[in-house]
Amino acid sequence: MPAASSPAAPAGSVSGLLLLRVRGVPVLLAPSWWLISLLIVALYTPLVRRLLPDTGLAVSALLAAAFALLLGVSVLLHELGHCFVALRLGLPVRRIRLQFLGGAAELVRTPAKAGQEGLIAAAGPAVSLVLAAFFAGLLPLIEPRGVLWLLVAQVAVANAVVGAFNLLPGLPLDGGRVLRAAVWAVSGRRATGTRAAAVGGTLVAVLLAWWAAAGLLAGSDDRWLRLGACVIMIWFIAMGIGAELAVVGRRMWPPELRLAELTRPVLQLPSESPVADALAASAGRGVVLVRADGVAVGLLDRRTAEELARVSPSSPAEYATEAITAENVVLDSESGEEIVERVLSTSAWQFLVVDADGRPCGVLRREDLRAALDAG
Repeated sequence: MPAASSPAAPAGSVSGLLLLRVRGVPVLLAPSWWLISLLIVALYTPLVRRLLPDTGLAVSALLAAAFALLLGVSVLLHELGHCFVALRLGLPVRRIRLQFLGGAAELVRTPAKAGQEGLIAAAGPAVSLVLAAFFAGLLPLIEPRGVLWLLVAQVAVANAVVGAFNLLPGLPLDGGRVLRAAVWAVSGRRATGTRAAAVGGTLVAVLLAWWAAAGLLAGSDDRWLRLGACVIMIWFIAMGIGAELAVVGRRMWPPELRLAELTRPVLQLPSESPVADALAASAGRGVVLVRADGVAVGLLDRRTAEELARVSPSSPAEYATEAITAENVVLDSESGEEIVERVLSTSAWQFLVVDADGRPCGVLRREDLRAALDAG
């Protein structure tokens, strides 16, 4: 099912039943999952009775419920595929949600590289296709055309459909994210990849509309089921494309804006300076704390420094630093789009701006960039 590989909403924004934790990642069952499960049971029960005329209503309903459960487990494994690859690449996962249209593995931040996004996106469909092959491989071992055979066959088909459909090259499907990663890798711009994948998603929606219309015109037996499914998927695709393009719009660097206009002056202080003094010096600027040997300890973390200053104002400011890593360092030669992508897709709230020789030339705060983007 489509996976969210962009930063998720705050953890408390969506309710759900906590099922389990996998490697520390909570798996939530959204209330809407029950709705789709009841719909599956309602649609699958008469199908069982049509395919197996000798099966009673109770057995058919039980078989339908088992199919809904196995499909839910398959979707969970699909999302775990995204999750495990993301964790392997060092990208934290906020949670996995099982919901109306499948599931979503929500990352804490956007992948910084095209290759990361492509691998994470491809992992889910790969798991679904492996599951399809596994269940298909069980069919020769089961009595043909029986109740169990039908259940296994339907689960195999469902996983094959989920895997294949998610590989279609259009947002917000996994295949759209793979396409975005490919265009991103070639163009060097994530926004360009998003726009290309949005076009792909539009084409997928058009094909779904054509398929639904063809069923109605031909009077096929599944025409109403096909129409309902296509309407839901077209709505899902349209909403996903809109959300992705809105993110691109919010991350556009205003052409008249210069990085120097946003960066605050940077001040270097000894790491043993009292935290209260360092905090006072940080008003309107960034503070880099440096040890006696000239090695930078990190950037003064304002929030941590305020908490420490309240209880121990003379403590070394080094105790209230945010380490300087590749994640929170920005080159003044980077393009505006690259800077926006870096700042808005990581968890850091301040970034050290350095020149080509690695000399600090300012500090950029996330709040200042957001204000400039909103004003632009």
